Amino acid sequence: MPFIDRALDSGQTILSEQCLGLLDLLKVSAFTIDLQRHITSCNECAQALLGVSKTEIIGRECREVFRGVSCATSCPFLKDSTTPAEVELELVDAKNHTHSVTRLTAPIYGLSREVVGHLILIQDRFSLSEILNRLQYGEKSLKIILDNLDLAIFTVNRGGYVTFFNDAAESLTGHSREQILGSPCTSLLGPASSYVWKSLRTCLLYGRSGSTGPTKIFTVQGDIVDVKIDCMPLTNDQEKLVGGLVTLHDLTGSRQLDQGIRDQDSYYGIVGRDPQMQQIFEIVEQIGPSEATVLIEGATGTGKDHLARAIHLASHRREKPLVKVNCAAIPFDLLESEMFGYTKGAFTGAARDKPGRFQEADGGSIFLDEIGDLPLSLQGKLLRVLEDREFYPLGGRQVVRVDVRILASTNSNLEELMARGMFREDLFYRLNVCRLELPPLEERKADLPLLIWHILRRIAAAQGMSTPEISTQAMEILLSYHYPGNIRELENIMEYALLTSQGKTVEPRHLQPYVSARSSQSQCCPLVEHQSAQEHEARERQHILRALDRHNWRKKSTAADLGMDRSTLWRKMKKHGLIS
Repeated sequence: MPFIDRALDSGQTILSEQCLGLLDLLKVSAFTIDLQRHITSCNECAQALLGVSKTEIIGRECREVFRGVSCATSCPFLKDSTTPAEVELELVDAKNHTHSVTRLTAPIYGLSREVVGHLILIQDRFSLSEILNRLQYGEKSLKIILDNLDLAIFTVNRGGYVTFFNDAAESLTGHSREQILGSPCTSLLGPASSYVWKSLRTCLLYGRSGSTGPTKIFTVQGDIVDVKIDCMPLTNDQEKLVGGLVTLHDLTGSRQLDQGIRDQDSYYGIVGRDPQMQQIFEIVEQIGPSEATVLIEGATGTGKDHLARAIHLASHRREKPLVKVNCAAIPFDLLESEMFGYTKGAFTGAARDKPGRFQEADGGSIFLDEIGDLPLSLQGKLLRVLEDREFYPLGGRQVVRVDVRILASTNSNLEELMARGMFREDLFYRLNVCRLELPPLEERKADLPLLIWHILRRIAAAQGMSTPEISTQAMEILLSYHYPGNIRELENIMEYALLTSQGKTVEPRHLQPYVSARSSQSQCCPLVEHQSAQEHEARERQHILRALDRHNWRKKSTAADLGMDRSTLWRKMKKHGLIS
């Protein structure tokens, strides 16, 4: 905004009356703040919008004036904010009326080009909201027509937030409209998003149609689709620009056939032709439509969260949210309020009611990752939710009822935790309705070539690079490595290989050194020699037994020595009769 600098006098943070008057004519509310966030000037539109006079707000902190706006997570008025920022939000005026507004923040510079304050422009979106609501709820005939077109279509408002997403767009991108509505379009199509946003910006600023030409988009499942993207402006009855419409033309004539071929080896984005994985896919197909609680076991990095997502998508709740809670990642003192929410006044700083993750998942599914790390004090409360689908928020006296399906995962042995008094038996048996175990990667080596290529294509698309070839020598190393970190480790290895090869053929030198070293060692290891099944089992048992003796039967250090997860070690010990 060049006019801002011209309006300043010797670095003062107050805009000239002429400048403020110009903004009044444009029906744009404007005010300025200094580096301490105190309001230094405002125009008449801003006073009318807030329902206050200039004398009431000059000198006050902006967060005292703009009620309803949360400044806790991100503040647009920070001292290092040197680039304009546009945000759409809700604010409350002096009469407790809520306004949907677009806020643009820009820095104000002094004579020495240092930031001395900020200019805030606010435009009421009432008319725009009315039009968008009409599109979403009133114009049902138009919505039906757009939904039944084979052409993928979505619309955005002037801030670039998605306001409509038709069925064909869902099919093409893999996104559900419930998840994408209200989200910025810049995170919608992978690498192609930047090109789409460039065309959309031109469309929204100047009202001109545009096209990206042939390009590639990156779907939720990791597939690459060739498309042509067109953008056109949307106007209201008064010919005022209110947003843009985007069409995605699928240029891949054989996409449906290719998808059918890929589906033979994948299930909701989970790749696997190994018999163990195919059996899991069949079970998910059977239990998915039910309301049964599912417990997913498996070592770290085997894809338990992906399997939970597949179960959700295979259910009747697929149109509702899947909410994930990592029980190991949230601090103990915050876990209860995070899961179950809290009421106003429940603790110091609780200025309002806050819903928890269970309330966010109402109607859908909740995925409790690493449930073995859930504190005993919360296990009883979770048990009640499992039994009655109701709970009390922290500090609340009113019971909250929710309709959720519970999916849980663990990389720990819950039966062992029960024996040590760290996990409730009644909770375990309530969770253990449907129990699925994801095998580690070393037990599904037949899937390795498929996974390597799938992951490499997905990462290359995300980086905007072409998928490189893999040399025979590099592939041999990748196939002989045992992957203690499972698929997550494989993803890291392939990302490193892609970056170091710069999109060219992946050679052994492009793999991390430890992969080549351990891979060559594993060729001499008794666990991976090509022998008869009986000899292999005997040698594996002896190998584990010696490692256990070396570490005085401490499972954690033994598993680390063997390069496997503790749950994998426990399963192998049970298979070989080393534990009852």
